[in-house]
Amino acid sequence: MDTNGHPSRLALGNPFRGPLQLAALLLLMSGSPTYAGPAPAPSKAPAPPETPQALMELAKRFQYGVGAPQNLDRAIQLFCRAADLGYAEAAYQLGWIYSTGRAGKIDEVLAAQWFKAAAAGNDQRASQQLQNLGAEKAQIPSGTACVMPKAMVARAIPQPAAGGENATAEASQKEPIVVRDAGKRDIEALIRRLAPDYRLDPALVLAMVSVESDFNPSAVSPKNAQGLMQLIPETALRFGVQNVWDPIDNLRGGMSYMRWLLDHFNGNLDLALAGYNAGEKAVERYGGIPPFPETRTYVKQVTNRLNTGAKTRATTSPTPKVYSTQDLETAGSPIFGVMKPLIPRS
Repeated sequence: MDTNGHPSRLALGNPFRGPLQLAALLLLMSGSPTYAGPAPAPSKAPAPPETPQALMELAKRFQYGVGAPQNLDRAIQLFCRAADLGYAEAAYQLGWIYSTGRAGKIDEVLAAQWFKAAAAGNDQRASQQLQNLGAEKAQIPSGTACVMPKAMVARAIPQPAAGGENATAEASQKEPIVVRDAGKRDIEALIRRLAPDYRLDPALVLAMVSVESDFNPSAVSPKNAQGLMQLIPETALRFGVQNVWDPIDNLRGGMSYMRWLLDHFNGNLDLALAGYNAGEKAVERYGGIPPFPETRTYVKQVTNRLNTGAKTRATTSPTPKVYSTQDLETAGSPIFGVMKPLIPRS
């Protein structure tokens, strides 16, 4: 007791001391693990392996600016990675880029190297391209290279000519042929020559050009659609058209877009045509052909001409005009552009 007669703190003891000591003793006896610091971070899952198909899909997005910023350098890099994995389609795409001037200049030698790589992978289109370039019997250095647009050098495949090596070298240095007159028959011949490069039926492209511009390379619509395939500036830029008034450049741009649309809409021709007229976003928004009178009329006109042409097409196509140096001296109509000969002289 304290001096006042109350029990002292020592005598009563701490009422919580016993339970706390018991709890501590039980904890020690239970063998609970001691704290060993923060748990290690879970390891990251390994990145999925690159597939040629995935690289190709991404490359095309960068090439055309669809779903990604348009960046040809990046597209070439991705095509090259897919080609390194043995994908013939990627090698073909690189050959196509280098042979068409999409990288700023035409390098037929580099294009032929990539087409040969694609042909070795059983790509039949590549074999046709080698024939078009006249590279089947030419001496082409072995190997391939991924060349960016800024490093491109214009090169032509030397063609064999009478007179030996000097004549061959002289022929390879000639300036490209200047076409001073591109009439309807010539445009039809160009379409038949170019369409297979894009896996398109020439009859389809002929029907589209007939409706779009009536084969007039200088046609301009009220909406500023320009040239043979009536490309608006945004579409021309998207598909790498450098001169919309050049018949070849315009046709290549329009065919590139139509090929993309057919792939995008799983081969549905009506939807692809509607997309060509109104844009693929409009087709997606309406879930089919948009209810625009112009678009519905356009789809109907092209398909009607395509079907009619299939029934009445002649068994032989007209002989295309092959331009020579003599043509340049005598022709006097306006110049449409500078073009390389597309149809080999016999």
